[in-house]
Amino acid sequence: MTLSRPLRIGTRGSPMALAQTGMVRDRIMAANPGLETEIVVVSTVADRVLDRPLSEIGGKGLFTKELEQALFADTIDVAVHSMKDVETWLPDGLTIACILERDDPRDAFLSAGAANGLADLPPGARVGTSSLRRGAQVLMHRPDLTIVPLRGNANTRMRKLEAGECDATLLALAGLQRLGMTDVARSILPVEEMLPAVAQGALGIECRSGDDAIRALLAPVACATTTTALDAERGLLAELDGSCRTPIAALARVEGERITLDGLLFLPDGSRHWAVHREGPSAEADAIGRDAGAELKRAAGDVYFAHLK
Repeated sequence: MTLSRPLRIGTRGSPMALAQTGMVRDRIMAANPGLETEIVVVSTVADRVLDRPLSEIGGKGLFTKELEQALFADTIDVAVHSMKDVETWLPDGLTIACILERDDPRDAFLSAGAANGLADLPPGARVGTSSLRRGAQVLMHRPDLTIVPLRGNANTRMRKLEAGECDATLLALAGLQRLGMTDVARSILPVEEMLPAVAQGALGIECRSGDDAIRALLAPVACATTTTALDAERGLLAELDGSCRTPIAALARVEGERITLDGLLFLPDGSRHWAVHREGPSAEADAIGRDAGAELKRAAGDVYFAHLK
């Protein structure tokens, strides 16, 4: 199927966003010979406001709001997102029509000195991150370390590390792979030490719900296995009303007709955490995720939700 005009692909303008949108465009074109495309850059609040943590300025929806407005205005046909930036609930009339095969979901460790991991950092060392999830897990393992805010795209955060604003930082390995910059990582943190964000490493394509022709173009590049894994992880997130204000980590793995899910909920200072593990049929991924989220909510109880208030 082809369109009578180029497919307009909306994206943020950061180097990371452009790199991954180029990957998505190439896959769509390979699956739809003869299709023409146009990349449309849309500026988002999250790209413009870099001096405050996302949790203070409105959450991860700030990465997607303007792109969704462009979809409603029909100035783009699809929007490419890092799925970890997509809010739990989408606006009426929009849908994630396609989730691509997931890249490595783990976090990479970068340091300005000789440290090759969290264990190598001296007491009091500064770890730069504005991710509550990363900060909480760092402090869970090393309460003697100091978390300092660090916003910006990957290149900006690496420059801040080199400038001495922190002693170490963490970046998504998938992002470094897409930029061709994995050589900057001192190590890849195992998920037992740093459980990823929900949907980390996965790219999704959003479109208007009624655009059947567009959805048909996207269908060949969708990955059923990744979609199932994210059903479980985002189900857990939905049950916890998760946002950038809530330190939550989760990772699902699908093997054949079975799925396993690990989830963590934290206090931001890492002083308390609650864990959950689930296994079951992959066909029940969403229900398994929601059940796991409900267990975390019960376990954390008033302690956690008093913090949220």
